[in-house]
Amino acid sequence: MTSNATPTHQKPQLSFWQIWNMCFGFLGIQFGFMLQNSNVSRIFQTLGAEMDALPGLWIAAPLTGLIVQPIIGYLSDRTWTRLGRRRPYFLIGAILASLALFVMPNSSALWIAAGTLWVLDASLNISMEPFRAFVGDQLPMSQRAKGYAMQSFFIGVGSVVAGLLPWVLERYGVANTAPDGVVPDTVRYAFYAGGAAILLAMGWTVLRTREYPPDELYAFDETPPLSAHAIDPARMRGHGLIWLAAGAVFLAVVAFFALDKMLYVLGGMLAAYGLCLIAANVFRADGGFATVVSDMYALPDNMRRLAWAQFFSWFALFAMWIYTTSAVTQLHYGTSDTTSAAYNTGANWVGVLFAASNGFAAVAAIFIPMMARRLGLRWTHLINVCLGGLGLLSITVIRDPQWLLLSMVGVGFAWASILSLPYALLSDSVPAQKMGVYMGIFNFFIVIPQLVAASLLGFLLKTFFGNQPMYALVIGGTCMMLSGLLTLRVREPKAH
Repeated sequence: MTSNATPTHQKPQLSFWQIWNMCFGFLGIQFGFMLQNSNVSRIFQTLGAEMDALPGLWIAAPLTGLIVQPIIGYLSDRTWTRLGRRRPYFLIGAILASLALFVMPNSSALWIAAGTLWVLDASLNISMEPFRAFVGDQLPMSQRAKGYAMQSFFIGVGSVVAGLLPWVLERYGVANTAPDGVVPDTVRYAFYAGGAAILLAMGWTVLRTREYPPDELYAFDETPPLSAHAIDPARMRGHGLIWLAAGAVFLAVVAFFALDKMLYVLGGMLAAYGLCLIAANVFRADGGFATVVSDMYALPDNMRRLAWAQFFSWFALFAMWIYTTSAVTQLHYGTSDTTSAAYNTGANWVGVLFAASNGFAAVAAIFIPMMARRLGLRWTHLINVCLGGLGLLSITVIRDPQWLLLSMVGVGFAWASILSLPYALLSDSVPAQKMGVYMGIFNFFIVIPQLVAASLLGFLLKTFFGNQPMYALVIGGTCMMLSGLLTLRVREPKAH
């Protein structure tokens, strides 16, 4: 929401510790996400999941993000309580996420763990989405970069600690193996610690910060009124019918040839986009839904090109999150037996590798701005994601698991770049008065490739690669480097 009134004053500058307090909750959020990314495949396999079923079980994560983020963002814009505007969502999400982290490692059946993942990811998104707007609400424009940098710092810290936790617990004598169908104590205690970390970190931010009341916040608003979007309704409706038909045909082919059931997700996504285009015409006067769909339909050319680069980089990341545990334990520790000591030692080492990649990303964040000044944003991103692609490919070549830390250097540089440079490239591609809605739409190109990966990877591995998980990393590494090449198609901002 914006105000047409001329702002009467500017937001006051916040101190270092005030910014620290308002961003501290992100430590808990990332703690939860890291435990999820590095341990959920392990839990699923422990409870009997087959290799080709992992992507389908993981589909909860991107699907809940796609649904929950725009809804929570819309609601938090229109909320005001005694606790504030964004903070009620911080607290609700933290409580639900903590409960999910306590339940998941104690799941007695695969369907319980899969259902808990839906709750966990939805809860983390309930807390995370308002956090992005919280920085804009609280900080003047001159301090927002510092605020987002502080969030990045807590992302790194939370990821490193959470990734290392099962490995550290094993070093202190906590049992790292368990009977068939039971999650080891190292994972269970790590999840308990994660539940406590989310509550404590988010509670700190809720209690140690304040929010501007709506009238005061709107008085700071310097954004000009949004201009109307000129779209041909008939053309948009026609394209909607084409997408709907394409989805229906795809679903029919999957059913007729009895292909992998996860492919239904792809057909459903095509059809759903078509239905959204048609519905946006029907409900055009309703504002919210029609505006988002129309803006997504009429993306600026530079943003459309950048979306393709985003698609392949996030497809690669999702392949890494799903299959690294399976690939490392099978290739480097010689087992897929989830009850064996070797498997659980390898799974713990994957947590260390993911933690290391986030540590390397924190270091990379220092060098990336210097690289961008010398080479430009596009070439810097190309170099970094190619390093990430080579890192993923090297996992299938290196034989000593200790040396996989070297692979994580490349992954860390790619991760730091993916979290920052696409947004810098986007900044010159959209009008300032539509920055919020386009940034929201930009998140779709993080979520959609994850849904595609979840529906497609299992089919590809089962059909062409003998269910060998290392080939998912080969696909991911190739896609990572392709995303860098596609970045060269994006226009470089005039200033950065």
